[in-house]
Amino acid sequence: MALTIGVDIGGTKVAAGVVDDDGTIVGHTLRSTPAQHPDQVAATIGDVVKELAQGRDIEAVGLGAAGFIDETRSLVRFAPNLAWREEPLRKKVADLVGLPVVVENDANAMAWAEAKFGAGRGGSHVVCVTVGTGIGGGIVLDGRLYRGRWGMGAELGHMQVVRDGRPCGCARLGCWERYASGSALVQDTRELAAADPARGRIVLELAGGDPAGIGGEAVTEAARRGDEAALGAFDLLGEWLGRGLADLAALLDPGCFIIGGGVSRAADLFLDRARETFAAELTGHGHRPVADIRLAELGASAGLVGAADLARLR
Repeated sequence: MALTIGVDIGGTKVAAGVVDDDGTIVGHTLRSTPAQHPDQVAATIGDVVKELAQGRDIEAVGLGAAGFIDETRSLVRFAPNLAWREEPLRKKVADLVGLPVVVENDANAMAWAEAKFGAGRGGSHVVCVTVGTGIGGGIVLDGRLYRGRWGMGAELGHMQVVRDGRPCGCARLGCWERYASGSALVQDTRELAAADPARGRIVLELAGGDPAGIGGEAVTEAARRGDEAALGAFDLLGEWLGRGLADLAALLDPGCFIIGGGVSRAADLFLDRARETFAAELTGHGHRPVADIRLAELGASAGLVGAADLARLR
């Protein structure tokens, strides 16, 4: 049984696990991320790998990182939540642990894990969309992970869906993630509750009466209690998600979409709407198969499982 180590590096935590060739985690550890200190991040990664490798025959290490990874899977060109700029992460970690290392975008790693071991297993054309604060994505076509020429493909959240629309953190306007993400959900709820406080009575109570105090957890709780503003915001999120998936289907024609990320935990509040909108907006509707839209199955472990398996396939 071949063992590899996968490391999922986020802005607040470093999660790592030993993974066998069936995608099963056989050892796990977690550390805080020293996000503002690149050398300390590398040292932390080195520490967790050494801890997990002790007494085990480890073949390779895969690192999943949120950011732009170059085509050689060695440099982190840019990371929004970590102080990485042209960071030679593969070399730094390989020098520390004495094992082969590959670096992969975290959403790509998640998509690979879901396609091979999770909700997309058995499929050859899978698109994974992570709905969280923003939108991330990963694409598997003909059973292979699609990275693009420069390693920076599948930044799905930054497709422009509204010309001159809401400003995005990428410095453009009208990106998909500004309408179909957790941040968009909160913004829409605040606007709906401010415009009609009676419709937003419950969510406003949870926020202390101030629309600016509305957060994601309050939106979900209020929606489950029947708050009209919160339910309206979830409906908008589902509509925008379905529209974006229809555009992706026109381009990629996958067999299934997998929806993950933190917002997917409230999928019962928006996924039916996304499926309805997707079917209605799909190019050639009625004359082509309709891709499945499924929930991710592997949860928070998907990134490290995918990174570990991609290291095996280096």
